[in-house]
Formats: sequence, C-alpha cells, structure tokens
Amino acid sequence: MSDEKWVLGLGEVLWDCFPDRELPGGAPANFAFHAAQLGCRAAVLSRVGDDRRGEDLLALLQNGGVVTDYIQRDAAHATGTVEVDTSRPDQPRFTIRPDAAWDFMEWTPQWREAAENAAAVCFGTLAQRSPTSRETIRRVLSSVKDRALVVYDVNLRQDYFDRSRIEESLRLCHVVKLNEEEEAALTELLELGPCYPREFAARLQDRYGVRAVCITRGANGCLVIEGDQVADEPGVAVEVVDTVGAGDAFTAAWVFARLRGQPLHRQAQFANRVGALVASRPGAMPIVKDELRALMEELSL
Repeated sequence: MSDEKWVLGLGEVLWDCFPDRELPGGAPANFAFHAAQLGCRAAVLSRVGDDRRGEDLLALLQNGGVVTDYIQRDAAHATGTVEVDTSRPDQPRFTIRPDAAWDFMEWTPQWREAAENAAAVCFGTLAQRSPTSRETIRRVLSSVKDRALVVYDVNLRQDYFDRSRIEESLRLCHVVKLNEEEEAALTELLELGPCYPREFAARLQDRYGVRAVCITRGANGCLVIEGDQVADEPGVAVEVVDTVGAGDAFTAAWVFARLRGQPLHRQAQFANRVGALVASRPGAMPIVKDELRALMEELSL
C-alpha cells in the first residue's frame, strides 16, 4: 500500500440471497464499493470461503473498482450468505447464517499496513459477533493513525449485539451513523433516558467522545449533529426498488464529503442524494458511476 491513503470497509462480505437471485453484499463491502464509485481508493478487509461464491464475490468487487488483495481465503468456512426478505421494500429483513468465513478474520502484517495507511475506516456491529473477528477488528482500529476518520455504522442485525460491544465501538470511533430504529434501540440499551434526536446525539458525544452523529430517517432524510452544528436534510423523492445497501452508499458519500472538507449541510445533502439514488436501484451494489459524477458536478464537490 506504500504511503497512499485508502478508504477501508472492515467486516463482513457476503451474498444477499433474495427469493429470485443472489447479489453481493455486506455493509463494509457495500461501503467500499460505493466509495470506489465516488473515486476513492477503496479496499475491503474481510474473509471469504475457498469456494465458488468467494471467487464470484472477489470478481464482482474487482469489477467495481474495489481492491480485494486484503480479503482472506478460508478453506474451513464457507463464504457468508444472508436470506433477505423484501416483502416490505422500505424495511428489508435479514436472516444471517452463522460460522461464515468473515467470522474468522485474522490479524496480519498486511492488515496492519492497510490500517496505518487509511484515510478512513468504516466498521459495524455484525462482524463483531465472533470473538476472533471482534479481536481482529479491535487490532485494526488500534493501528489506524490519529489523522484518519473512524466510522461506526451501527447496523444492528438480529440479536448479534450487546451493550458492551456497542459501547466499545462508540469509544473507538470518531463519527457514528445509525437509523431511527437503531436510535431507539440504543436509547434503551445504553439507558440514555427519554430524549429527542439532538439530545440523543449530545449524550453520545458527551459520554463516548463521538465527534458527529448521523441519524438517517429513510424518506424523511437525515439529521447530522456535530458539536453545536446541525444539518437537518429533508428526504429525496424516489421510487424505491429496495433499500438494501442504500444506507451503506449514504455512509460512503458522507465519508467522501467529509474527507473533502465539505461543510456539514453539504455532507448531509450529498449523502442523502446518494442513498436515495441507490434505493432506486436493485441490489446493494448497482453501478451508478455516471449518476454520481453528475451529482458531484451539480453540488460542486
């Protein structure tokens, strides 16, 4: 990696299995894929099985411009899969199979080098469900330089989370992104007491040292709070095909705009537009490079 700065997705990479098709997914992989489409040098730190699904995932990510050199191969565990129920397109439901290859991510010198050369790292909660990957994620984040941006995209799935894991993740990150359902879940789990979104953000900032909190609200847009600054961005009207991956695209766009030094309201506006764009397309990793380029020109990014 030399001294080049990279944007890293750290955690699960898998297949989203719909009733009629299988599509590549996993929040960190989705994040890296969309960061690459935005023009970042993006890589995924994950693990796949030594199987056909693993080969196909690597090929698809490479085709999207994502560097896959840091995705490990596992001869003992299969590439991860998730059953996706989109009977409600705005609220997909996931059934995640246990003991996937990404549950066994290993700490290596190669991954240390990746972390040391990162401009931004995005991680979530799900990949921490196993002790092996949880420890590896901690070691990666502890190797990230102070100047880099560490993003915690909460992504609560099934029952693969607890208070201690979430609190440690909040202490390790600089900025956190979550949706309204996750805001409610964390308010109860962390015993924050009754609070409106701005109070919720302030309590995370005070208790855990988080710099910025972003709450996505689906069709109603997003709210980003950083210190005394607030960006309350309305929703973008689109015909939703499915929202799988839209939140990860939102996160990639938010990180992209932050790394470019854009003001908070522009970060929120751009992320909102990109998330809506991906929600209007099938699957978590649609090719939308031309649309993203036009949007960046429109917003002067």
